[in-house]
Order: sequence, then C-alpha cells, then structure tokens
Amino acid sequence: MLKKKKLFSNNNKKDLLRYAGLGTQLLVSIGIAVFTGLNLDKWLRTLPLFSCVLPLLALIAVFYKLTRETKK
Repeated sequence: MLKKKKLFSNNNKKDLLRYAGLGTQLLVSIGIAVFTGLNLDKWLRTLPLFSCVLPLLALIAVFYKLTRETKK
C-alpha cells in the first residue's frame, strides 16, 4: 500500500508561517510609511514628498530583510 504524503508537514508549516510573517511585515511597514508620510506632508505643508519617499525606503528595507531571511 502506498503511503499518502501529508500536505502540510511540520517543516512546511514552519516555512508557511515564516513567509506569511514576512508578507505581513511588508504590508504593515508600507502602511505605516504611507500614514507617516501623509501626516508629515500635512504638518510641513509640502508636496507629497514624504508620502512618496517613505514607502520607497520601507520597501527597500523590507526587501533587504527578505533577501537576508530567505538566504538561510
């Protein structure tokens, strides 16, 4: 009789949770950067400078962290 493979083994569950956590960090950091940028633009009465620059910086930081985490 053939043994059925488990769809989610313990190792797959750990990887799934790890990558779900990284995706959540990406979304949260971009959201915080946009919120902070909009408030800074309103407070300093500037063009949408900070609301464009801060999310880009957050993306760079998160992708750097993502590449370091996935190299392991």
